[in-house]
Amino acid sequence: MNQYLQQRQSELKQAIEFFQKDIAAIRTGRANPAMLDGVLVEAYGAKVPLMQVGNISVVDARCLTVTAWDKNILKEIEKAIAAAELGVNPVNEGDKIRITIPQPTEEDRRERVKKLNEKLEHAKVSVRQARDKIKAGIEEAEKNKAISEDDKFRNLKEMEEEIKKHNDELQKLREKKEKEIMTI
Repeated sequence: MNQYLQQRQSELKQAIEFFQKDIAAIRTGRANPAMLDGVLVEAYGAKVPLMQVGNISVVDARCLTVTAWDKNILKEIEKAIAAAELGVNPVNEGDKIRITIPQPTEEDRRERVKKLNEKLEHAKVSVRQARDKIKAGIEEAEKNKAISEDDKFRNLKEMEEEIKKHNDELQKLREKKEKEIMTI
């Protein structure tokens, strides 16, 4: 792997990791603790992530429970989940909060796939920006006579192959998520 590609390898990996985390929050109709990742609870005078004040567990394919470590903040957890506009209604059962995931309609599924495609496009833009930086570095090195013209074309070809691999990986992640969303 050429040095220009190695310098930007972390940016390419970050784009894929961010895409994975980003799409994990898209509801599929199945219970997934990742859908609660963005929920912030007002506890002890600060807003903290839900996972820092309780345990999230999957009861079955359509139900999650949140068990607070401190029962005094159960109401705050319930409010935070309701305020997050996830399309779910938390039910306070006294010692835990039960969240039942409603079956999405066909229209909801299509809307989620649309959101998935938007997130994919953002990830591809990140990969494209890294590609542009790599290409600029290679061309600058050739212009400054640090590498030969043959090396430039070899490095550009290697870069294009690597970028294609990353875009293919993003596409596979997208297709897998779309299948999860569209499965009834």
